[in-house]
Amino acid sequence: MNHILTDLSAPALTRAITGNLLAFFDRLQRVPSADYYADELIARWHTRIPHPWFNGVAARQLPTEDYRPVIEDTAAYFNARGVSPFTWWLSPAQPVDAWAQLLAPFGFQLDRGTPGMAVALSALPDRSAAPAGLIIAPVEDDAALKIWTHTFMIGYELPGAWEHDFYELMAGLGLDWPMRNYLGLLHGQPVATATLFIGAGVVGVFNISTVPQVRGRGLGTALTLAPLLDARARGYRAGVLQSSEMGFNVYRRLGFEKLCDMAHFTCCPDRDPLEV
Repeated sequence: MNHILTDLSAPALTRAITGNLLAFFDRLQRVPSADYYADELIARWHTRIPHPWFNGVAARQLPTEDYRPVIEDTAAYFNARGVSPFTWWLSPAQPVDAWAQLLAPFGFQLDRGTPGMAVALSALPDRSAAPAGLIIAPVEDDAALKIWTHTFMIGYELPGAWEHDFYELMAGLGLDWPMRNYLGLLHGQPVATATLFIGAGVVGVFNISTVPQVRGRGLGTALTLAPLLDARARGYRAGVLQSSEMGFNVYRRLGFEKLCDMAHFTCCPDRDPLEV
């Protein structure tokens, strides 16, 4: 069994929220279509998904002048591939203000708009008040993953042109622990999705989506709870996530508390990184 975080204090959980997300990004090195690079200063990933969270960097050290050529090279790397914007993440407990001063001359902007939330799994209910006819099943083969991907795209209202690349990315990430996808079927029809990812000693919940025509019926709550209960049965103590505006109140009702804002930086690499 992987390391399980037992310190459920707010500082430990705050670190785990970021740690889980960065561990997820590290898993992108498994994806054949992704370009992943890491050294002592950064981890960098580039995928075919034109979204800043799937194209980015995680800084592994404190901000120093050593990073200036790395920042310039990173901007040039993404610019050469037509990626705009991309994201610059910090490992847990890094000094955000110092990083802002270092990154600002290269065109980066600080974003604190994503709430980081956590819950003690012991506080969760054993089941949700899910609508009649809902079945939640783990995705166990490629055929089911294709259905999951299509449902996810509809739920997030993403461009259909992304679907094949997103399916390939999810297939490369794997179908079983420490990562597992869940599909919600209402009267046999696929309507909702979720993803579990174990990292930093906690269970992260990602990709909660519900197709528009059945929203407001408790499916998001049920799909959030299912992976958390699976992880609790395996001995994990805490769940974490990064909340969307739509999902915030759903997670609060389940017992999640906001512990931080996910501080990160975004940059459009088509700007000259030396232009200030």
